Amino acid sequence: MEIYKDINSPETQQFEKLLNNQLSKNKIEEGKIIEGKITKITEKFVFIFISGLKSEPIVDVNELKMIGLKDKIKVGENIPVLLEKIEDKNGEVIVSAIKAQKIKGWYKLEKAYEDNQSIIGKITTKCKGGVIVEHIDTGSLMFCPGSQISDKPLKNIDHLIGVEQKFAIIKLDKLRGNACVSRRQIVSSNKREDKAKIIEKFKVGDIIKDAVVKGYSSFGCFFEVNNEIDVLVHLQEISYSRVNHPDEIFSVGEKHDLKVISIDKEKLQIGCSIKQLSPDPFEHISNYEIGSQYKVKVDKITDYGCFCSLEPGLSTLLHSSEMSWTKKNVTPKKLFKIGDMINCVITEIDKEKRRIAISHKLTLENPYQSFMNKFPEGSEISGVVSNANEYALYVKLGEFEIDGFLHANDLSYLGKPEDELKKYKKGDKLNVKILEIKKDEQKIRVGLKQLGTDPFDWFVGKKVNDVITVQVVSSDNKGLLVRPENCELDFLIKKTNIALNSSDARPSRFVGGERIDAAISELNMEKRKVSLSIKLLEELQNKEAVTKFSSPLSGKNLPFSSLSEKLGDKKNKKDDE
Repeated sequence: MEIYKDINSPETQQFEKLLNNQLSKNKIEEGKIIEGKITKITEKFVFIFISGLKSEPIVDVNELKMIGLKDKIKVGENIPVLLEKIEDKNGEVIVSAIKAQKIKGWYKLEKAYEDNQSIIGKITTKCKGGVIVEHIDTGSLMFCPGSQISDKPLKNIDHLIGVEQKFAIIKLDKLRGNACVSRRQIVSSNKREDKAKIIEKFKVGDIIKDAVVKGYSSFGCFFEVNNEIDVLVHLQEISYSRVNHPDEIFSVGEKHDLKVISIDKEKLQIGCSIKQLSPDPFEHISNYEIGSQYKVKVDKITDYGCFCSLEPGLSTLLHSSEMSWTKKNVTPKKLFKIGDMINCVITEIDKEKRRIAISHKLTLENPYQSFMNKFPEGSEISGVVSNANEYALYVKLGEFEIDGFLHANDLSYLGKPEDELKKYKKGDKLNVKILEIKKDEQKIRVGLKQLGTDPFDWFVGKKVNDVITVQVVSSDNKGLLVRPENCELDFLIKKTNIALNSSDARPSRFVGGERIDAAISELNMEKRKVSLSIKLLEELQNKEAVTKFSSPLSGKNLPFSSLSEKLGDKKNKKDDE
């Protein structure tokens, strides 16, 4: 040991130089990946020699198998490990082969992300919001969101699981060590390259045969051409006639010829037209007249009507309301089928809006006109209750397919409308009177009570201030309920109209059954309104008494009447003097 005492001696300096050279070969730092050589293999562990360490670290055999290094578990083989600690509390070296592989894999992902290169991976499992993708080169696990799996919705992705394919790295989180990838970008870029080659085949003016309707939106219809590219026919290019939505004209799966009208090589889009395949039919719309009858062909049937053509390209809508006179909720497919030739009358031609309106029912006899000819207003007809609601009955009239409207107020003169309505049900037969016919509006109003005598006719010939005899039916705080003799109607005499003297205007004075007189204070035969008043009767009687029994000399017996006359005479005498 004496040789090391003198640090300036040649021997000491030579030893220091050799030691520094050896340490410089292997920079031993925690957190770095170091290559180690396998020196010994046991049943559970592998011993690794790393130059510069005071002891040999060990690695679990299963750990090496998990990361795919099973074939390298041989003495003399080199494997990469992460040096976590040079010496722990037990004096042992801690290394990890798994972490070394993850770090190396992360470096590769970073490089691919910076160079904008795709990587090879495979979908291993599904998870919430997407799938887990394994990097083939390094075994690193990455996340692919569900929206990035494909460029179109997929109901099932089982066919993609376990298949090696390309992915684009769209996000890296270095702090958390998370990577997000996309399969959709690869699929879209491949399609874009293919789509560009396909578009080169077309030019403006080309005619595409048998393009298939793939789908539609509010702005147009999409067609698939030769199972290789989709093209758009804008809403305005579908027809010369006005079209609200493509589903009015097309059904998915139909085949149509198209004309190429535009090509955008940057957006890789082809615009087509259907209407430009034929001349504009509106150029000779003058051949058609409003009110005239024409044959039209049914091209398409919807819930609200039929789209028909007067001639190829000249389309028009036959609305369900114009199909029948009597059926209110018409189901078009029950009346017509595609290809039918039917008679229609043109009801409107709007050249600016390029719209034609037609009617089928105008070619048929108006049953309301026929009904009115046979049963004018005031006629009596038998019917059957076909429907009812909370305020009216609907009565099928005679042999006509027409329903008459019978309001609850027209059921009876006497009963309450709501109570009378409950007496009838669907299928009941009854006779009614025709009250009103509106053939243009397709409405008929009928009445039941009008077949009988109106008890209000009791007041015919009577007038205001006439005195009638009534019988008290009942009394309450509001007044007296009375019924005129030989009349079926009850009327209310209000409390304020019982007597002139307010102290006598007490309904409680009457217990019911009394016969009393009352005057008519208001009478309106059209509105069937009557007001009765005992107070008015007293006023009329008082006025009659004053008129009948008073005289011009009335008041002469007053004590001051003669005095006033004498004073007047004296005044006149003085004036004369």
